[in-house]
Amino acid sequence: MCGIAGKVGPARVSEAEILRMCNAIAHRGPDDWGTFVEGGLGLGMRRLSIIDLAGGHQPLANEDGTVIVVFNGELYNYESLYAELVAKGHRFSTRTDTEVLVHLYEDEGERMVQRLRGMFAFAIWDRTRSRLLLARDHFGQKPLFYTEAAGKLTFASEIKALLADDPSLAELSPRALDQYLTMRFVHPPETFFVRVRALPPAHYMIWENGRSRVQRYWDLSYGPKWTYSEDETLDRIDELLAETVKLHLLSDVPVGAFLSGGLDSTLIASYAARTLGSELRTFSMGIPYRDLNEMPYAAAVAARYGTRHFAEEVTPSVVNDLPRLVSALDEPADPLSICLLHLARMTARHVKVVLGGDGGDELFGGYDRYAANRWLDSYRAVPEAIRDVVANQVLRRLPDQFTFKSVTHKLRWVDLMARKTGGERYAESLQFFWFNEAHRSELYAPGFRDQLLGARPDACLLDLYAAPNAEEPIDRMMYVDSASRLPGQSLTILDRATMAYSLESRSPFLDPRFAEFMARVPTSLKIRGRQLRYLERRLGERYLPPEVLRRKKQGFASPLMYILENEIKSLAPRLLHESELVQAGYLRGERVKQIVDEHLTRRYDHGNRIWLLLSAEVWYRRYIGGRSEADLEIELADRLAEPGAAALARSVS
Repeated sequence: MCGIAGKVGPARVSEAEILRMCNAIAHRGPDDWGTFVEGGLGLGMRRLSIIDLAGGHQPLANEDGTVIVVFNGELYNYESLYAELVAKGHRFSTRTDTEVLVHLYEDEGERMVQRLRGMFAFAIWDRTRSRLLLARDHFGQKPLFYTEAAGKLTFASEIKALLADDPSLAELSPRALDQYLTMRFVHPPETFFVRVRALPPAHYMIWENGRSRVQRYWDLSYGPKWTYSEDETLDRIDELLAETVKLHLLSDVPVGAFLSGGLDSTLIASYAARTLGSELRTFSMGIPYRDLNEMPYAAAVAARYGTRHFAEEVTPSVVNDLPRLVSALDEPADPLSICLLHLARMTARHVKVVLGGDGGDELFGGYDRYAANRWLDSYRAVPEAIRDVVANQVLRRLPDQFTFKSVTHKLRWVDLMARKTGGERYAESLQFFWFNEAHRSELYAPGFRDQLLGARPDACLLDLYAAPNAEEPIDRMMYVDSASRLPGQSLTILDRATMAYSLESRSPFLDPRFAEFMARVPTSLKIRGRQLRYLERRLGERYLPPEVLRRKKQGFASPLMYILENEIKSLAPRLLHESELVQAGYLRGERVKQIVDEHLTRRYDHGNRIWLLLSAEVWYRRYIGGRSEADLEIELADRLAEPGAAALARSVS
């Protein structure tokens, strides 16, 4: 695991430039560093040593030095590729997975990416052809950003490295802000910086003769469906999952597993425990919110498998956590980030590598909207006049309950979703708790809306939903989730939160071979009636305690806004009433104030929307306003402690 950076172009590159970029992401690789600089080309890396601790120094070259690589990630099938390449006559000087890349490139060029199973972002310099190849893994587990102008290309694992090379890149992208407020994530190649692009998952880029081209190399297909029996399908999934978890355990340092007590992480931990036994360390974190503390369930699983278990309960804080989150992500943070950041910090004290259950929802069918789709169609069949009466006379009069997954939220969600179909319904389902079109029309300043040129922020969702990869509505939703929200939100947060503490996170469900099999499993084996994850639960019956299988899905960070309620009451008026996004002409100050006041007077539950506004505001002050992380912590603490802050909150409560 590493952080990588580099640049190529007509002007001579200095080692100092590359070192400055690498030092900005030293947290991704505190164990080692290296550079290669030649004329207009510079490559650099920071290394977190996981495999071949002594011999894995980068940049790494082939036998004659004509192919050079810097690599971030892990190749889980590197041992079989190594054996194949040795049999062909290639000579290796290390046992690291990194060296496989240069020899595979010699044989197959950019087609090499189709042979890889792993998470990766790498750069290969072909000295003979003066050609640079950049590539990113199938699901986007590892990040890769770039900026291109005047025949020069600069790239890095994190945007902060690009900013260290060129501070003028700190310019807000209006399209990204629009996407974030709508969907909670930004879809590649867009980023929050108007001149910085993200290489999309499952794509590679070739830079040659001062020009670049980007090409997709892989995609999921949801057909034709397997015709195995239910038991045969279950056995095959069991075999594939056992294989991928075993591959993900390859390491020369101790490996741990996140253990939330939910089905996905528990299933992964159970497979890992059957391989490592008591050597496996497991990690869980609790939050003090009603009955949603998952630590007792995680402890039961750890006891069953005899793992070395570590657990902590934390109370998140906007003042203490939000500046750190924004600095780690280089973009506004999702509420999920806070809990992951705390969990990563605890885990990094004990291991360098940790497994998690990311991707389980998208592959097995774990989101409520999947099962709800057919019930929404049933409700849609009710005459519209009757549904309008229900909406106007009942739902609009129901008070907001200011609790996680309240009945009011659910009923309003059903009514709104039933009014739409297909991709429009899916896109609206991701906007419900955030800023949909009605909210945005009131929030955006006229000048900001003009900059958007009428572009829909959710166009990426509609395009993916209409793609030919899937036919059934549930398959279409799972495909869109896998290609958009998963890399743009979940995996982005996972990578930055863990790497902020020099911790490598691995996601066995996202092995492309396993994902390809799961995509072709009939939806009837994933969702049966109202039963989500039908086949995953049957698999869990073989290995997991009954109490884990009986639990409802919750997501350990979902109620975060309600935990932070007291801080929000004091902080939101002080910070958002003087919003710099408002001063810069992006948002309407009167609407921002109205949102805050309506929430604090408990007229409407805008908790999640206020989180987005706070996070975007802190990001703007950090990257556009030029504050340091420490400056922001002091600024937020001062706002919270200002005389009258508590009184102001009480006056509107």
